[in-house]
Amino acid sequence: MLKVGLTGGIGAGKSEVSRLLVEHGAVLIDADRIAREVVAPGTPGLTAVVAAFGADILTSDGSLDRPKLGSIVFADPEKLATLNAIVHPLVGARSRELEDAAADDAVVIHDVPLLTENGLAPLYDLVIVVDTSPETQLDRLVRQRGMTEHDARARMAAQATREQRREIADIVIDNDVPLETLRKRVAEVWDDLARRARESGPAPDGTGSTDGTGRA
Repeated sequence: MLKVGLTGGIGAGKSEVSRLLVEHGAVLIDADRIAREVVAPGTPGLTAVVAAFGADILTSDGSLDRPKLGSIVFADPEKLATLNAIVHPLVGARSRELEDAAADDAVVIHDVPLLTENGLAPLYDLVIVVDTSPETQLDRLVRQRGMTEHDARARMAAQATREQRREIADIVIDNDVPLETLRKRVAEVWDDLARRARESGPAPDGTGSTDGTGRA
């Protein structure tokens, strides 16, 4: 198994890259999707979030008002840390369950938006960073997601810098390019990942590879 951390700034296009990798055969573990699941109505996670931030962060049907909570925590580092302390352990536990269910020779992609910020790179055999310019990020957030420029800049500022993400990258995928160019780059990356996964899979005697990692 090859465990890959996939990250990038908000609006970088991680979802498109992960979708393309899944088309090639990757197993995707999406931290954002799991983060929504662990705070769904009726979960202990949502109970803990309400205890920390109050019932005002709920919608009329009792679900989490994510935009409202986001506007609170992304403007206050301490409140963001409080939220992360609740959600991250729950996401980590569920991610491990999904990873354990994958095949021995699988390429498992962990889509983790805050991988850099939380120092998670050592958990993976290698790290892929989807890279775009801050100008592209801002444009996508405002034009495609409908954020105000103020909210978009606040969310970008709450994350690691472009330089910090590139420092931990084993592979960088440039997403300031046309879709067809991105497809070709992802195909190249997939060929490399699949090779690494085969090399790091179980040996004939079941003991695994000699070094236990997929790093070059």
